[in-house]
Amino acid sequence: MNKENTRPSYTLSIQSEAGVSQGLAGVRKAAKQHQEMKFTVLLHHVTVERLRESFYALKRKAAPGVDGRTWQEYETGLEGRLIDLQGLVHRGAYRAHPSRRVYLRKEDGRQRPLGVAALEDKIVQQAVVIILKAIYEEDFLGFSYGFRPGRGSQEALDALWVGIVRKKVNWIVDLDIRSFWFSMAR
Repeated sequence: MNKENTRPSYTLSIQSEAGVSQGLAGVRKAAKQHQEMKFTVLLHHVTVERLRESFYALKRKAAPGVDGRTWQEYETGLEGRLIDLQGLVHRGAYRAHPSRRVYLRKEDGRQRPLGVAALEDKIVQQAVVIILKAIYEEDFLGFSYGFRPGRGSQEALDALWVGIVRKKVNWIVDLDIRSFWFSMAR
């Protein structure tokens, strides 16, 4: 199988120049050229623009966290809220809220616990994910599919099929992953 970081031409990822700010493009380039480099100061990349991008990437109908804020409510006065949020992050004064615990009933009658983050926590988490992807996407191999932009279980199955059809296969390991992918689809 291919070991390069290849991706279908129709996807826009954190590694494409169009999706990355100049500052993150520099971080990405440094991560690629100096894989042993340790990044210690990244919070200056949490900008109002990145927080806005993160806000608009959230699901608009998502359940509110312990703060009770909805996406629509937060959008009112968004710019001022994002400026305040960025200030908290940059001063080191930002503190995440506890998650609101809810339970989802499974088909077999058991319950799966789920933590619902507060809206501002989701915004900050998404912004940090964007920054960290600029660094860590450089380290992943082309056959890595879990929790990667533009990749999921269907792409993993497609790659597996191509590998089986195009390569000489002497053995296949059978894994029970049905419940894992079933829960991912929900």
